[in-house]
Amino acid sequence: MDNDSVATAYTTLDGEHVAELEIKRSRFITYLRRVESEPEARALISELRKKHFDARHHCSAFLLGPDRTAMRSNDDGEPSGTAGIPMLDALAKRETSEGRTDLSDVVAVVVRYFGGILLGAGGLVRAYSESVSSALDTAPLVRRQRLRILGINSDYAAVGRLENDLRAAGVPVLGTDYGPALATLRVGLNDEGNILAMFYDRLATLSAGASNAEDLGTEWVDAR
Repeated sequence: MDNDSVATAYTTLDGEHVAELEIKRSRFITYLRRVESEPEARALISELRKKHFDARHHCSAFLLGPDRTAMRSNDDGEPSGTAGIPMLDALAKRETSEGRTDLSDVVAVVVRYFGGILLGAGGLVRAYSESVSSALDTAPLVRRQRLRILGINSDYAAVGRLENDLRAAGVPVLGTDYGPALATLRVGLNDEGNILAMFYDRLATLSAGASNAEDLGTEWVDAR
């Protein structure tokens, strides 16, 4: 994951999701999956070609990266511009909260079983766009943030209390690593403004000055 991106947060899919629409007897089955690379996105497309080998089309679109540096679409035999681009637009323009359109790391594949009625170019654009949009309406989403990761060493006797105190103070504890002599709490903080300075003051108070925090760099973390 890109730690040098301009974005400090974005929204993505929390796992995967499937939805289906029937439009003029054609079945449009939309698969959404969270991915972090183009090979992962193309793996889903390949997987669905095998699973739905008897379908007429397997159209796709995906967005990748916190800054959406990779955006791809494919009409898979539908008239040019009637499937992949409308699907990509539905992903890119999805409002994840009021005024925010930051969905990324998502691939959408719409499998179409032709029902015998031609939809025309305009009908296809609406059908593929609606298929992705309606699937997103019920898909589980999660916010991702780029956080400053700090490691706090503590002896085993005090680590449980320190973790509880940090959580009670609203500090996100990401996990605990147990070494031969010490345990290390990993916490993630937004390092904007004076948040880090406030955290160090809070840590000094909670541990009576006994614990220090080591800067472990930044990571992208799901906000739960």
